[in-house]
Amino acid sequence: MTASAAPSPLPIETPALVVGAGPVGLFQVFQLGLLDIPSHVVDALPHVGGQPVELYPDKPIYDVPGIPMCTGRELAEALLKQASPFKPGIHLSRTVESVERQADGRLLVGVSGGMRFLARTLFIAGGVGAFLPRTINLEGLPAFEGTQLFYRLEDAGDLAGRRVVVVGGGEEAIDMLDRICRATERNPGSAPAHLALVHRRDAFNASDEALERLRLLRAGGAVHFTAGMPTGIDTTDGLISSLQLLTPEGTPGTEPLDVLIIAQGLSPRLGPITQWGLAMERKQLVVDTEHFQTSEPGIFAVGDINTYPGKKKLLVCGFHECALAAYAAAPIVHPGRPVQLQYTTTSTRLHQLLGVPHPGRG
Repeated sequence: MTASAAPSPLPIETPALVVGAGPVGLFQVFQLGLLDIPSHVVDALPHVGGQPVELYPDKPIYDVPGIPMCTGRELAEALLKQASPFKPGIHLSRTVESVERQADGRLLVGVSGGMRFLARTLFIAGGVGAFLPRTINLEGLPAFEGTQLFYRLEDAGDLAGRRVVVVGGGEEAIDMLDRICRATERNPGSAPAHLALVHRRDAFNASDEALERLRLLRAGGAVHFTAGMPTGIDTTDGLISSLQLLTPEGTPGTEPLDVLIIAQGLSPRLGPITQWGLAMERKQLVVDTEHFQTSEPGIFAVGDINTYPGKKKLLVCGFHECALAAYAAAPIVHPGRPVQLQYTTTSTRLHQLLGVPHPGRG
């Protein structure tokens, strides 16, 4: 990283920028807040919660301290509520593109969409990278993203009376079909004219429970299955009219459509982080275990993105790393101010920051 002057428009100035709004990133916001360090958060996903919410929102998690069981969505909601007294700025559907050290020691962080931050400290809590949807590489297809091509059901809009094709061979595709069918049961007027699943062969990588759901949907006629490998698209009047396929027998075929939903899961990508000049081992950031700081002063890494001797990729370990990283950042953000260890049970100062009444006071 090299020193450079900040171009206009003026960036958002913040004591701390957290990259990643998963459980560890949200807890990092909380730990920073306890030390009077306001923060902003950016995440590539369109919602907070990271991998647990995107990949298994309704599946149980059993290893969060003090919580016998919660879902990924419930955990994210609880962590967001815990951090809410510190009013973090949360910026979703954005990825970090560049980091440059400024002459005054701060970090100029460029984010997709033209947003920029000027941060005293940077916390990388991006798990194993930014989770981006796995797509299919077909000529001309990217031009239809957001109009006929989607990766999330929430983005696809009204499916009533439309020919919908879901591409995928795993649990994500089956969940997508199940959600569409359940929405149709609640509101028959929302039913697609035709709902099809496309996969290269009639075999799927999913749990027994998901496979049974798919069997019932197919048996009931709610879902039509077509075996084939997507090879291209047909267009009519500037719109996709069908998906070109190569069947398992090696013959060409087509699947008519108005809406194409690709449900092949997410792929973690480190992206530009590999170009920031930080020490890495096996695509993970090397940190020290006293501060969880990377090879670059003021840049910390917590959660699955980091590595050190004895590293374990567990939520509880990530939470521990957040606390120590926050204490290491405090002297950078508040130079000359003593860093005191305080407890939320007794500290009047922490109660003020959290907006809760002090025990014993009415």
